[in-house]
Amino acid sequence: MTTRRRGVAPRPPAESSPEVAALVEKFLDTSGVGHDRDVVRGIVLATLDLTRGDASRLDLKLARAALGEMAEAFHMFAPYRDVRKVTLFGSARTEPSDRTYELARELASRFAAAGWMVVTGAGPGIMAAGNEGAGPAMAIGVNISLPGEAEPNQWIAENSKLVEMKYFFTRKLMLIKESSGFLVLPGGFGTLDECFELLTLLQTGKAEPAPIVLVDSPGERYWYGWEDFVTSQVYGRGFADPVEGSLYRITDDPDAAVREVLGFHRNYHSRRFVNDAMVIRLRYPPSDLELASLSTTFADICSAKGIWRTGPLPAERSGNDHLDLARIALEFNRVHHGRLRQLIDALNALCPPGAATPSRA
Repeated sequence: MTTRRRGVAPRPPAESSPEVAALVEKFLDTSGVGHDRDVVRGIVLATLDLTRGDASRLDLKLARAALGEMAEAFHMFAPYRDVRKVTLFGSARTEPSDRTYELARELASRFAAAGWMVVTGAGPGIMAAGNEGAGPAMAIGVNISLPGEAEPNQWIAENSKLVEMKYFFTRKLMLIKESSGFLVLPGGFGTLDECFELLTLLQTGKAEPAPIVLVDSPGERYWYGWEDFVTSQVYGRGFADPVEGSLYRITDDPDAAVREVLGFHRNYHSRRFVNDAMVIRLRYPPSDLELASLSTTFADICSAKGIWRTGPLPAERSGNDHLDLARIALEFNRVHHGRLRQLIDALNALCPPGAATPSRA
């Protein structure tokens, strides 16, 4: 797709040239590209479009570096794609003697013991605590080169599950994209940036639903102070709907933090849009009575069809997409993601007592 800027005549995309298209196909054949060939073709054509426009040398170098970083990160994460992961954010300035460091190390250790991998930014402070607590087998690091913080911490530096990044935007993509849950401990501007980015992605539906837990050390009020600001200045002035508060939890109890992340996946597995329907995959299907109750309770985010039971749809069958799981579907309005989170919570509440969260996605 070609995007036109105001006042600038559009240039024909590379794919419009039969000669270029034929050369690209020959290149793909020679390179042995088989699966997802349409996507790879699009990447090659988009790259060629950069050279046909008015991109500067700096623009081209940025695009090259960003794509290279993503390729390296995708390769590193690929063997662990089916293992659930939790990303741990927090200050690089937290000292090992700080009780917040100890809390981060404990949380990482508990998730590793539950079979979850722990992803951090690989730097010092809370990131080091996360890598230390997770242990070498369960730790993943996504480092960024910064003056004074260029080296990854000792707990991940020699680990093969470490990737180096130049840009914050590619780093944040990998810290968020691969994980099924997020723990955010107190920190500075970078931590707050990551926290608000997470909330923005979930609020707008640009990321898959996931639990976000804002964790204080016992007795501290960093996140409760943050929430006071959000409540008075963001919700209070109408810049966001208070229902979006359902997208995160605040606690100073490590047990509650672990329960919140693990509990999110007790019943809810994943979702997928198929045409107008949002299909929600579940481990335990609701009864007819429960389904009717959900349709009534969440009528504000559904079409008049409500919520219905379904089997795997043709698009899911063609991709062998978790065909063993139960399914419900609704025509979600794609706007009220805080309410969607409340629906997920209601579905998780339907689990039988003692239901455990699997560590495999």
